[in-house]
Amino acid sequence: MDLHVIDPVRIGTEQLPGGRLLGWAEWGPEDGTPVLFSPGAATSRHLGFGADALDGLGVRLISLDRPGLGASSPLPGRTFGDFVDDVRAFAGQRGLGRPLMVGNSQGAPFALACAAAGAVRALAVVSGADEIAEPGFTDALPEELRRLVDLAVADPAAAEQVFAGFTPQGMWDMVMSNSPECDLAVYQQPAFAAAYRRALDEAFAQGAAGYARDTALAMGRWEIGLSDISVPVDLWYGEKDMSHSPDQGIRLASRIPGAARHLVPGAGGAVLWTHSEQALSTLLGRVAGR
Repeated sequence: MDLHVIDPVRIGTEQLPGGRLLGWAEWGPEDGTPVLFSPGAATSRHLGFGADALDGLGVRLISLDRPGLGASSPLPGRTFGDFVDDVRAFAGQRGLGRPLMVGNSQGAPFALACAAAGAVRALAVVSGADEIAEPGFTDALPEELRRLVDLAVADPAAAEQVFAGFTPQGMWDMVMSNSPECDLAVYQQPAFAAAYRRALDEAFAQGAAGYARDTALAMGRWEIGLSDISVPVDLWYGEKDMSHSPDQGIRLASRIPGAARHLVPGAGGAVLWTHSEQALSTLLGRVAGR
């Protein structure tokens, strides 16, 4: 399928309390329903999704650079809670109220932290990274990945040093070499590849420290109150996606009260782009009339 991938319609930074900058990019109508986007690993605000669907759905999609990535100021030693604070401050300053949220890939735990804190009204996790440090997954992980997870749990600072060796080209090569054909058909489309590569380059513009901290947090024990989440949560996985969750979100859904899990036939990890309208319309439906 051909994807409509476009540059952000509006782009900028917001100064947070304390003086740090938070980079953001927007697509869709300015008066649309605000939907914040927590992007995947090592990507910046530049790579959006659902360009063909946003106007029809009335969605104002706002992608955020996490600290140290893209245009956002670094925050060494940051936690999931720090991201929640940033989201609350950003939403307050931009007059967004309690927005909706989408979390993709490694952006998922950051988005789940926002849901657990009640900072968002509803959440869609699409091809979300799972808490692979959870003991129930130990035997399901390849040996090399299990070693990295053990390091992230035992010594997060040492894990960050390992992850700080990654580069934009290294991330591109890793994704391309580990993706099924259905995903490569998306990622290698010229317009998508150009946007993805730009997002990788932007994410590493300040160096690899922001990505390294993200990854150490995502691979370690989350310490997010998943059982306390009281807002609607939908989990979306492609049936051919084996890289984000060892069981394609079954255990994760069971840990979130009322969570709905959707397994998309014939799809891989690129569900965010191949099924954008479905995920967004379901998300909007969770708060319709509320």
